[in-house]
Amino acid sequence: MFRRIEEDRRKPVEIIVEGQSITAREGDSVAAALLASGLEVRRATAVSGEPRLPYCMMGVCFDCLVTIDGMGNRQGCLVPVRDGMRIEIQKGKREIGR
Repeated sequence: MFRRIEEDRRKPVEIIVEGQSITAREGDSVAAALLASGLEVRRATAVSGEPRLPYCMMGVCFDCLVTIDGMGNRQGCLVPVRDGMRIEIQKGKREIGR
């Protein structure tokens, strides 16, 4: 469903998602890079465990929560990718102080 425009000339950026290296593009948000990666990037909700994907892409819905470089509860749609960034898909409830 999500794919990149063929003539995208932005600089490639390597990020690590769940231990796997993927190529994003400079200027992508973490959420956009995850969607374009083709990987299974659904987070699980805290109450029902239902899968969620990034939805609003503007910081309102919180369906894009991920752990970035060890810091949890980050809204992937608001964080630009950078080379070497480590991302884990958040499962379940948000943890205070993580």
